[in-house]
Amino acid sequence: MTIAGFSIDPDVAREFVRIRLFGFFSVDDIERFEAELLRVHQRMGCGRKGGPLTVTDVTGMSIQSQDVVSRWGKFLANPAHRSRRLAFVTGSTLARMQLERASAGRGARVFTDAAEAEAWLFADDASRPA
Repeated sequence: MTIAGFSIDPDVAREFVRIRLFGFFSVDDIERFEAELLRVHQRMGCGRKGGPLTVTDVTGMSIQSQDVVSRWGKFLANPAHRSRRLAFVTGSTLARMQLERASAGRGARVFTDAAEAEAWLFADDASRPA
């Protein structure tokens, strides 16, 4: 099993967050990630449009246990750190299915290409009034 890890790269000017998740997560790992993401969102102050645009790359993430998938679902449902647009990047069909199940009702999209995911985020954002 690969040790879980993450990186969070905020772009304050564009209200954009690039996240990378990798390895096999435990519930405690998710809670550490959630706390750090909340700190980043607070520092960014990007609530005036409903949260940042977010792309999350999970290509380095292992297939997760059902308990962890369930906890990710609770994380994604938490309004305290919602993104106004959310895209995931993955290469695995099974990971894609887990993401779709965990993010049900969030309007998130799943891509296999990071550039395509970011283009989708910003194209949609540009068409909305500020």
